[in-house]
Amino acid sequence: MTSDSLPSGWAQTRLEDVATIVLGQSPPGDTYNEDGDGLPFFQGKAEFGEMYPSVAKWCSRPVRVAEPEDVLISVRAPVGPTNLSREVSCIGRGLAAIRPSDGIPPRYLLYAIRASESELASKGTGSTFSAISGQQLHQHPIPLAPLPEQRRIVAEIEKQLTRLDAAVAALSRSQAKLKRYRSAVLKAACEGHLVPTEAELARAEARDYESADVLLERILKQRRARWEAAQLNKIRAKGKEPKDARWKAKYQEPGAPESEGLQGFPEGWTRVSLGQLTWSVKDGPHYSPPYVADGVPFITGGNVRPEGVDFEGAKNVSSTTHTELSRRCKPERGDILYTKGGTTGIARVNTYDVEFSVWVHVAVLKIAGDVDVFFLQHTLNSPACYAQAQRYTHGVGNQDLGLTRMVRIHFGLPPIGEQVRIAAEVDRRLSIVRELQSTVDHALARAGRLRQSILKTAVRGKLVAQDPNDEPANVLLERIRAERARWPSANGRSSRRSRSADAKAAQMRLEEAARE
Repeated sequence: MTSDSLPSGWAQTRLEDVATIVLGQSPPGDTYNEDGDGLPFFQGKAEFGEMYPSVAKWCSRPVRVAEPEDVLISVRAPVGPTNLSREVSCIGRGLAAIRPSDGIPPRYLLYAIRASESELASKGTGSTFSAISGQQLHQHPIPLAPLPEQRRIVAEIEKQLTRLDAAVAALSRSQAKLKRYRSAVLKAACEGHLVPTEAELARAEARDYESADVLLERILKQRRARWEAAQLNKIRAKGKEPKDARWKAKYQEPGAPESEGLQGFPEGWTRVSLGQLTWSVKDGPHYSPPYVADGVPFITGGNVRPEGVDFEGAKNVSSTTHTELSRRCKPERGDILYTKGGTTGIARVNTYDVEFSVWVHVAVLKIAGDVDVFFLQHTLNSPACYAQAQRYTHGVGNQDLGLTRMVRIHFGLPPIGEQVRIAAEVDRRLSIVRELQSTVDHALARAGRLRQSILKTAVRGKLVAQDPNDEPANVLLERIRAERARWPSANGRSSRRSRSADAKAAQMRLEEAARE
């Protein structure tokens, strides 16, 4: 924005001309504590965001300090303004404190910087993470309104943002309700409370039905038959024929389901383990293959969600690499993709005809027999099965839901006809949830754009009326310059001497806080 595009009485200036800027500096590591000793310590935007934080760490010997009502800004990823400091605080390298000069309302600077947040973030450099330099922060342009108009702008922004915040809060509550409803639908589905059971329908229609116990017996036979067929194909692929049936002895019977942990199931259901319903459970390579710009999609755990597989966000491998990886684990239509690394316990049926490979964070479950795969997807995503998946997920930094552990997940299996009806009803209800969620998401995105529009309109001088009797901003700037000439330490760009005095000033503030 240029001076020519600003209203009469405004001035285009730099941040260092209207504020003192204190760049954070991390104190020695042995001064941190969690016992409340010293000043609250904040290192970056993750700790001090737009919402006021809860203090998690203190510093007993602060080096750089933010005063109450300073504008705190993150100078390392993610770059951008946060909020006003609510108390005397110690700030580390990830933050800077902006202290307005000569009566400039702190919230005016806060909103002016937020209005140009994208421009500020675009200045970030760095290979490991984005960051802006102290010079870039000092030179950041600020449209300066006359002082009385600044106060009117702040009042009008806060009036409009209060209304917007109320609408956003209502939308957020709707999001939470939709999430709870989705969870309730899946819970009812896997407990047999979503549709009439097969047993109830059979009684009403005076007919027989196949119970899940009988169904499971057939599935277990189908499981062994599919394993044997796959093993025979492997033997024949090597140009051999089995001489006898001893190779069949390698077949491993699936583990029986645990008898505890879940409530009883409806009539006609039976308890099963995931291993009983799958004849093959494998994951992708335990290393990162070479990637190519165009090739076969390579799916990781982050690409798999109940709503679908994100092929657009996936990396690619060459067709040669895909062929090699497929020898170990080949996803096919009708398999279930189940996340086992990162965010674990998310299931999705492979409904795609495209070829793709998976990484170690995705397991490919091949279904043994007469099981509705969509019923199984919804069951695995239900609260009960998700909780089991989290219990079986081990590791701290590199969490993993091991293949031999995931097959122990147990749940209720209904007759096949009931599975189909449950899956259809879940799909019907969740499709409504997705439509409502999409409406809420669009409304929240629009609210975000409206928030930014309010701020940009304000700093262009179009939010409130100008008063020709207001003292021009240039006069305010001259007064700030004169004041700084009298008191050089108030300059926005501190000298080495004043920087070396920061630690002493910080310690004095700490002692004052202790006396208070």
